[in-house]
Amino acid sequence: MGKSKKKYSEMTADELARATAEFDREFAGTRTRPLAQRERTQHARTRRRGRPRLGLGSEKIRVSVERGLLSRADAFARKHKMSRSELIAKGLNAIMADAMG
Repeated sequence: MGKSKKKYSEMTADELARATAEFDREFAGTRTRPLAQRERTQHARTRRRGRPRLGLGSEKIRVSVERGLLSRADAFARKHKMSRSELIAKGLNAIMADAMG
């Protein structure tokens, strides 16, 4: 069955029926195949986008930080292979744990 370049709106009823016959089957996706390893890896990667949910989830906030401190914090986070958010969360947890005694 060849693909027609004619627009559906310009087809006769018979042409339209032939062009769309594959969609009349019970399940049109029967011509599928298992994913290749590369495709499975890509699919898994796209499914876990974003920050992993921890606890009750996360919330974006805006905080003002002196530029020099932020620059040093970013360098520290990079050196220790963590994100800025992770560094801030660890710092908050450390300060609160220390305050609790």
